[in-house]
Amino acid sequence: MAARFIASEVAQGLRRNLSMTLAMIITTAVALAMLGAGVLVVMTASASQVKYDYLNEFRVYVDRAISLEDPDCTSACGEIRDELEATAGVASVEYKNPQETYEEFVELFASTDPVLVESTSPDALGSRFTLTLDDPTRAESVAEDLEGVAGIEVVQGQGELVERVFSVLDGIRNAAFAVAVVQLLATVLLIANMTQIAAFTRRTALGIMRLVGASRWYTELPFVVEAVVASVVGSLLAVGGLLGAKVVFLDRVLAEAYRANLVERITTVDILLLAPVLMVAGAVVSALTAWATLRITVRQ
Repeated sequence: MAARFIASEVAQGLRRNLSMTLAMIITTAVALAMLGAGVLVVMTASASQVKYDYLNEFRVYVDRAISLEDPDCTSACGEIRDELEATAGVASVEYKNPQETYEEFVELFASTDPVLVESTSPDALGSRFTLTLDDPTRAESVAEDLEGVAGIEVVQGQGELVERVFSVLDGIRNAAFAVAVVQLLATVLLIANMTQIAAFTRRTALGIMRLVGASRWYTELPFVVEAVVASVVGSLLAVGGLLGAKVVFLDRVLAEAYRANLVERITTVDILLLAPVLMVAGAVVSALTAWATLRITVRQ
């Protein structure tokens, strides 16, 4: 009987204040979507930290002819290594023969680009030196010195691309959190306003119920449930918005970073795993706001 009464009151309350209910659903959806976007970016950056270890590294690929003739790096390749070790600003030099370079290539791209792996033969990649720098800020001068070393095919510095990815991620995260804070404040105010109006329109019924012995919790619960229902609907819209934004926006903005394997992909599974968190957060904030509003404004 009590559950039927509460359900009836919630349905009537949502219909009676339909425009305000819709406004609350929309603001809740935007706030939670922005919060979810910020959380996803933070999760992605954290999961990608292992990929950023080579921010202060150069990858130097040896000419393939030399790589095939000297895979053990004892003659011509050894001379290149001596020059690299003598280069100012280089702290350490690590060597990988063609087979090790290919195995690393397969490990990096097997899950993200299997077609590329299948189309690349084991002898397509040469030997590689990985140079760790004393000071990452000297990367430009070190790159200039490496250009004069004979037998080098490619010098690949990762710092610029990684910094660009970081700036994109930081910008998305900061913007998402800023909008989330503003929208959350608007949502709280809307919930409080809707609860006050709903309680005012039903003040006579509430007074009669209190006179016949109904507890405050019993009379307040329908208003709290109304706010929670609206927030849950908003949460579902937020999750849908995140899924859409992933396909339309994030996958395109981070496409280059994904191809370079610099950041972990934001997947549909990540968003679906975050969905319950957003729903619970929205429900808790809505319930607490409605309850506090009733305790402050409704005296009987």
